[in-house]
Amino acid sequence: MTRRQTPGVPAPEAPYGLRERKKRRTREALLHAALRLFTTQGYERTTIDEIVGAVDVSQRTFFRYFTNKEAVAFAVQEEVDARFLTELRQRPATETPFEALRRAVLKAWTALTEADDDALTAELQMSAYRMIESTPALHAAHMRRHIDLERQTALLIAEREGIDPEADPRPLVAVAAFSGVMRMTGQLWSRRNDPGVEALRELTELHLDQLGPALSGSWRAA
Repeated sequence: MTRRQTPGVPAPEAPYGLRERKKRRTREALLHAALRLFTTQGYERTTIDEIVGAVDVSQRTFFRYFTNKEAVAFAVQEEVDARFLTELRQRPATETPFEALRRAVLKAWTALTEADDDALTAELQMSAYRMIESTPALHAAHMRRHIDLERQTALLIAEREGIDPEADPRPLVAVAAFSGVMRMTGQLWSRRNDPGVEALRELTELHLDQLGPALSGSWRAA
């Protein structure tokens, strides 16, 4: 028998939606607590017990969302990288490879700032970036992840251009140059007092604009 809805009274929300929102809030709370502890007392000195204690949940709950401390340390960066790859896949074929890379990263940041997600604030992104850069064990892992992201990006560029990346080096070369600028602007951004995504966007556009002239132009004064 079908349950009738009283006119003017909203239908009760599905339990599944409530559960998903609760899970997201728990994950965000664990992420915020972990990064706060990492940045105040150091990554190596922070234990999982301290992270779950700050949120008042069990270790079992922690491991539902993160496999280990390293996973929670890189959670924000993984979200940003995933958004970038998604945006790159959606760029129109009429764009040049470099144009697609540029617009994908800028669109990714815009989408993240517009998303209703407390776990991806600009302040949290900067805190995570600074913590990773200043922690030797995490920095090594960060470089491995960055190499993997470059590989995925180059494969996407090769696919959209219809070329073989094993035979044609242009996707790897383009992505290597693009990634170098992104690393540099990320480091410059992390040294600023302004943690806003708009500041990061301005730095990125400024330095990407210099990439073409720096590689092909003459640097000598006339």
